[in-house]
Amino acid sequence: MFAVVYRWRVRPGREQSLVDGWHRVTQAIHQECGSYGSRLHRADDGTWVAYARWPDRETREKCATPDPEGEAMMREAIAEYFPETRLAIVDDLLAEPVA
Repeated sequence: MFAVVYRWRVRPGREQSLVDGWHRVTQAIHQECGSYGSRLHRADDGTWVAYARWPDRETREKCATPDPEGEAMMREAIAEYFPETRLAIVDDLLAEPVA
């Protein structure tokens, strides 16, 4: 498995646009590109962080933008992009809560 961590600083008042755009893009990438999904977080320092999992690096690299409108919503909301961190998953104990 392969994972990527994204981090941004969002323009004040544009937080919901980021959330909505991220949601759309993540769903489209999952459905059309085969990702394992993503989680979006707001950090204590005010930045936003997303963690996305993929079957492998090649699957992610082959993925084109399946939702240009959602991606535009995110671009308009983001004031600063930080370098992404690419991770090779060595051991995965993340569990979904049981409903």
